[in-house]
Amino acid sequence: MTIQLHDTMAGAARELMPLEPGNVRIYSCGPTVYGPAHVGNFRSFLFADLLVRYLRYRGLRVTWVMNITDVDDKIIKGARAEGVTIGEISERYREGFLADIKTLGMTVPDVMPRATEHIPQMVELIGKLLERGNAYRTDDGSIFFRIASWPAYGRLARIDPEGMRVGERVEADEYGKDDVRDFAVWKGPKPDEPSWETAIGPGRPGWHIECSAMSMAYLGPSFDIHTGGIDLVFPHHQDEIAQSEAATGKTFVAYWLHCAHLQMGGQKMAKSTGNIARVGEVLGRGISPRALRLALISAHYRMALSFGDDSLQAASSAIDRLDALLAALAAYVSDGPDDATLSTLLDGTRRAFETALDDDLNISPALAAVFELVRELNRRIDARALSTSDARHAIGFVRDLDRVLGIAPVVVESLAPDLQKLVDERAAARTARDFAASDRLRTVLAERGILVEDTRDGQRWRRAE
Repeated sequence: MTIQLHDTMAGAARELMPLEPGNVRIYSCGPTVYGPAHVGNFRSFLFADLLVRYLRYRGLRVTWVMNITDVDDKIIKGARAEGVTIGEISERYREGFLADIKTLGMTVPDVMPRATEHIPQMVELIGKLLERGNAYRTDDGSIFFRIASWPAYGRLARIDPEGMRVGERVEADEYGKDDVRDFAVWKGPKPDEPSWETAIGPGRPGWHIECSAMSMAYLGPSFDIHTGGIDLVFPHHQDEIAQSEAATGKTFVAYWLHCAHLQMGGQKMAKSTGNIARVGEVLGRGISPRALRLALISAHYRMALSFGDDSLQAASSAIDRLDALLAALAAYVSDGPDDATLSTLLDGTRRAFETALDDDLNISPALAAVFELVRELNRRIDARALSTSDARHAIGFVRDLDRVLGIAPVVVESLAPDLQKLVDERAAARTARDFAASDRLRTVLAERGILVEDTRDGQRWRRAE
């Protein structure tokens, strides 16, 4: 098994070699909970989910940490506007984020630390930077990282450290500092802002120090993979590297993986421009959660992905084909012999699936292999070429690959008694050739989320979303 991942630092694909054999430690930049996450955010989160799922499918042990930033300038501004505490506003949107995770079938990270619960770890890290001369205080009580003290600054983003910083979360002149390039690791107290009394003085953490402290708290001073959106390469991830390695003297992260932007209407999806779509808004248009998930993972993570009606409809059609196949296989009954070539078909599909994903999570050919299998299995069902045992084996195979994709319907062994009664009544009506009653019951079941189809193997049902 050789898994290749594109490391932003190296600018090339590298073989994954965990620091601890068999165990991969991953940190993903999570949401800043000042508002609902949008589907552009979820493209990055679901890419990390796909990575975690595939590594576990490949037999590796994975520890996955995703932070929750619950103290930030935007959270403070929102709380002030609403007249509530930052805890109230951040908890509201954290709960919404967790609900969206569940809706989209995303694996829940092993640890989801909140910034406000890790102030001591941040203070300890900043203390080391002060001791080593990598950070300094300003008159207002803020503490800045001194970029001039770290010659390697800029390697990840491939920028000249002598150049001006851009994209920072604070204005260059908001806090007094020695060099405009330096960034805040601790912000001095201000009226009407949350503040902590600590060994380094009162104040609150800067954004960048939060991720360094929380990742190292759970994964150690050096870990395997750090993921995030491409917009985080600079300054956020570049700053994480500088402050972490300056404090520990060790390589912070072995592999940096960055996801390209989701685009809508030809532009990057971003809250700052209002060019966004929320998960609930998309589902409210009749798109199933699994179709939305598929639409967001359907292109290679390093390629910009266009999001819109066409991509959602394509994903919905693919989900319908997968659901119909699994329902057909579940209902399939045949006394014929086993298909001698089925194992060859399934083995070839698995090889194509794994070869694609081993190549830097190349999802497009992996999905193509799965849906080519869907087409071929449907052909064999129509030709009655499978045995009943073959059909059950094929279901197990598809669901095994779906441990990575997360797009198949949840297995439901039985219907609620009232729904089963309606299904049985419809089957009896059809047997009695009472087609008016049969059609009426089909409509009633559809209104309650159960789609009924008539096949050569009898009536079968599946859940609608």
